[in-house]
Amino acid sequence: MIGFNSRQHGMELQKQLREIIRHQGSGSIDETRFLLESLWPTEIASLLESSPLKVRRVLWELLDEEDAGQVLQHLHDDVRAEFLEAMDAEQLVAATDDLDIDDFADIVQQLPDTLSRQVLASLDASDRARLEAVLSYPEDTAGGLMDTETITVRPRHSIEIVLRYLRLRKELPHTTDALIVTNDRQEYAGILPISKLLTSDPSVTVREVMNSEVEPIRYDLPDTEVARIFSDLDLVSAPVVDDHGKVIGRITIDDVVDVIIEDAEEAMLAPAGLDIEDDTFAPIFKAARRRALWLTINLLTAFLASAVINIFEATIAKVVALAVLMPIVASMGGIAGTQTLTLVIRGLATGQIGRANLFYLLNREFVVAVVNGLLMAGFVAAAAALVFQDAMLGGVIAIAMVVNLVMAAVAGSLLPSMLTALRIDPAIAGGVVLTTITDVTGFFVFLGLATWAYA
Repeated sequence: MIGFNSRQHGMELQKQLREIIRHQGSGSIDETRFLLESLWPTEIASLLESSPLKVRRVLWELLDEEDAGQVLQHLHDDVRAEFLEAMDAEQLVAATDDLDIDDFADIVQQLPDTLSRQVLASLDASDRARLEAVLSYPEDTAGGLMDTETITVRPRHSIEIVLRYLRLRKELPHTTDALIVTNDRQEYAGILPISKLLTSDPSVTVREVMNSEVEPIRYDLPDTEVARIFSDLDLVSAPVVDDHGKVIGRITIDDVVDVIIEDAEEAMLAPAGLDIEDDTFAPIFKAARRRALWLTINLLTAFLASAVINIFEATIAKVVALAVLMPIVASMGGIAGTQTLTLVIRGLATGQIGRANLFYLLNREFVVAVVNGLLMAGFVAAAAALVFQDAMLGGVIAIAMVVNLVMAAVAGSLLPSMLTALRIDPAIAGGVVLTTITDVTGFFVFLGLATWAYA
């Protein structure tokens, strides 16, 4: 109930703030600043991203350095880049002083080379080494997700010594649900859950109560795999190790949630050729330039389908009903293929589909396509024959629909793996390629059969 009330309160504050912005002049700068200070960093980030450019800059200027740093980590890349361009190295370091090293690394990766070198030079030796360690790994791997701030203990130490050590530290890294147990060479040995630490006899050793069955995460594991492990094992944090099994950091649930949200947004936007980092209120020409490429690709595929139709121009002129029925063949193939494509992409993303069971899935989708094809074809054939008083036309469209649905199922099953092998994201390119295949196949088979039947 508390969480719900807090969320409701935040939404109400954002509503008030938008009202002040909408009626500029009716609210004072002080009132606006007060409302901003009442919001969480995530709420301010959401407000900035949903505000036009001029209003966005005004709101940003009202934030103090500490709040600005917290807000930066929650902004999408495009919006964040807009603010980073106006900051120098000193301002950036001051604003991000309280951020975890992995969040700071995400920001530094967006900076121009000159500015990133200035930022690194302005840090002390310890912070610079930690930041460079995270920056040395690709951002979509466990190494890029991890925070290098860890607490490690030795198996031989007693619980009492560990508790004394923690009291000297005075505070723990955020989301610490377990301490990492290592040997003298910093090689991973297990974890010591905080619950065990607090409830165990102080005289026993760490070795007696630690959990050595929890597997660490390799630094080069893709972030999607990391998210799956956290989901399957209900983890809050996990140690990260290098090739030699040495602990180099840890990943926490907040970073994994970000990965899950990004993957979900990408799955929703990618088929339309949009990027999750695109700014909703980006300048007109910038937005137009980004979308032009995708529209051009779709235009070229449309030309290809039109070229196939043009080949059978004489047949269409002879049997006008073909022009009425053509969209049905193409549409049914497109929908059937999209269903299979979406199913396979989801299976690949969740790890349910691999080389071992891909052939089985292909066979199943083939049979499903034949069953649905025969069912739909029978209905459409009867309707076409009845409306146009032409049984032959009904037979032609029935055969074309079955062939196109089978082709759609095969293409939808194989395209994700083929595109992935070519290092092309199937979520982005799969829909365009599939639509082209089903349109060209549907038109060619339907019009080709009609040409033969009415010759």
